[in-house]
Amino acid sequence: MSNNVLVIQDSEFDSEVLKAEQPVLVYFWAGWCGPCRLVSPSIDAIATTYHERVKVVKMDIDQNPDTVKLCKVEGVPALRLFKSQEIVQSHEGAITKPKLIEWLDTGLS
Repeated sequence: MSNNVLVIQDSEFDSEVLKAEQPVLVYFWAGWCGPCRLVSPSIDAIATTYHERVKVVKMDIDQNPDTVKLCKVEGVPALRLFKSQEIVQSHEGAITKPKLIEWLDTGLS
């Protein structure tokens, strides 16, 4: 996992995501999820490449039921892009790195 990805829990969601001054990409995953293992390297790459534009946090859905409910996560892997305390983009399911970059660029513009 990249040093630029912050692993957080429900108790940290408010301070790390909602009160963040920059946009935040929240990556919901699970250890038992095969597609999550495919997407994780792309999330790490995004965290490194985009570290000046977006904060990247990772949340295990099994350990963080409150945030999963708040963000209406129905499947993993799932992505939520927050700007100014609002979800501006959502994605669920596996996503290729090029599509992830396109999705993120659209949300950050």
